[in-house]
Amino acid sequence: MATGSRVLWKGAITFGLVHIPVGLHTASSEQGIDFDWLDKRSMDPVGYKRINKKTGKEIDKDNIVKGIEYEDGHYVIISPEEIAEAYPRTTQTIDIQRFIDAGDIPFVFLERPYYVAPINKGQKVYALLREALVKTGKIGLAKVVIATKQHLAALVPSGPALVLNLLRWGDEVKTLDGLDLPPAGAKAPGFSAAEMKMATQLIAEMSGDWNPDDFKDEFKHEVMKLVDKKVKAGKTETVIQPEEEAPGGAEIIDLSELLARSLKGGKKPAAKAAPAKKAAAKKSTPQRKAA
Repeated sequence: MATGSRVLWKGAITFGLVHIPVGLHTASSEQGIDFDWLDKRSMDPVGYKRINKKTGKEIDKDNIVKGIEYEDGHYVIISPEEIAEAYPRTTQTIDIQRFIDAGDIPFVFLERPYYVAPINKGQKVYALLREALVKTGKIGLAKVVIATKQHLAALVPSGPALVLNLLRWGDEVKTLDGLDLPPAGAKAPGFSAAEMKMATQLIAEMSGDWNPDDFKDEFKHEVMKLVDKKVKAGKTETVIQPEEEAPGGAEIIDLSELLARSLKGGKKPAAKAAPAKKAAAKKSTPQRKAA
């Protein structure tokens, strides 16, 4: 199975009065080369220390506070209690805000995909939502909290699955202002009809089907070939790592009734929000239930 068996997050898709219990599974993995730092004299692993940049001395974590620079050299200090209060409230839902046309979101907003799978007898309503999205050509625009961070996300049908693609917020995507771009469409710079014909012909000749296996990370491939060669030649080093301290679904009631009540403008009950300080204290990770 591409996603593995571990569920990263459990909650529900909600829209109108409909509630679909689901779990999130990672849909991508980082496949780049991860170089570790080693001391060449002893082959000991090299870590990171908290260093005071002015004195050059190591500083205890108890003496570290968090600040936000609002002007050059001027900071506002934010306490742990204030940070906890600002954390998004726990909802455990993929709360669909609206449905939009599938082609309306520019690629630049896409950030990270997750597979969404039904749990706790949610297959029927899961399939209904998936097929309804396919039939209407729509995707769901939702808000979700994962590991104490709120995200904007697109819920997209993809074959037999629903994919939750985390999106960048609007203020995280830069505008085109300041870029020297040629006008689009009919106002484009004056290329000839012959040039356009040759360009479209070249595109047609180079066109093909999408197959991700046709494209590989060449740098990773070459480095791993070198690693394999050195392993076979016995050119390896032993590194001893220092010891470190280790740091429900809901039932579905009658679907037809929920859909009918949603169409009539029925309101769903407000989700009970867990206290922000408790949510922060749990320090949830993607492996646990998200805060």
